[in-house]
Amino acid sequence: MGLWLCGLFVAVGADTYPMTDGTSLTGDVISYNDNGVVFRLEGDKYSQRVPWTKFSQDALKQLANNPKIRPLAEPFIETAPVVERTKKAEVKVHEVSRLELPPKQSLFGALFSSSVGLVALMLIYAANIFAGYEIAVVRSRPIAQVMGVAVVLPILGPIIFLVLPVRVVPDRTAPRLEAVPHTFAVPGAAQPVAAGIQIVEASWQKEAPAAGPAAPQIFQRGQFTFNRRFFETKFSGFFAMFRREAEKNLMLTVKTGRALLVVERITRIATNEMHVEIVQGTGKQEITVPFSDIVEVQLKPKDA
Repeated sequence: MGLWLCGLFVAVGADTYPMTDGTSLTGDVISYNDNGVVFRLEGDKYSQRVPWTKFSQDALKQLANNPKIRPLAEPFIETAPVVERTKKAEVKVHEVSRLELPPKQSLFGALFSSSVGLVALMLIYAANIFAGYEIAVVRSRPIAQVMGVAVVLPILGPIIFLVLPVRVVPDRTAPRLEAVPHTFAVPGAAQPVAAGIQIVEASWQKEAPAAGPAAPQIFQRGQFTFNRRFFETKFSGFFAMFRREAEKNLMLTVKTGRALLVVERITRIATNEMHVEIVQGTGKQEITVPFSDIVEVQLKPKDA
């Protein structure tokens, strides 16, 4: 009789828990832990342990009504998002002191009303007078006249003299050529000779003195700077494949700290070095000579 009443109590007092798959489970909670819950079903049967993730939200809330089960069920209950917005802090705008804007006026008025503007105008005025002086020198105009116009008529005065053509001043110190009366030569008659005029032998009719051998040109370190510009300026004839007639009898020697080189031709030249062609035995060879190694350069005739 007691067993029958116990079974009747289970059937009547059992709760129904809906599941996430749409089914439901009816029974009493017998055991629970972190892995799930075990129920006692009708007919004194026991279910397998049902995981917490199998219960629906309603079933979880129903299980959470039990204070002992609540700590295990609450982590799986979804909380509704808070719709109410947090109240923003009120922004208080404080009054600040502001600088007063100057009154609107013209550009020149603004320049004359401030010390910085007055200094700028004085500098422009002084530059205007100096420009008048420079224009007077370049255009051959009276300096006092141009500078005076620049003082009275700033900026515009110097511009006027700048566009005027250059004034040509005649040279009064040059000797004047007196007019020579025209004379007519009569065949067979003696020609009068002007006083003070003598006919002498022209310089081109005299025999030129025999020219001796030219002195060698010597360029030493310390007196000259050996760089690319030096060789391009002094020895431009040695860069060509064929030298000119005036340079065929010249010989260029370059003395370094280790050797004395007889240069036939400068083939290439760079910022810090040059490539030269020298006579090596019966042939020719191209070598590189750094400018820092050159001690002396000579240019002399081959027969010197």
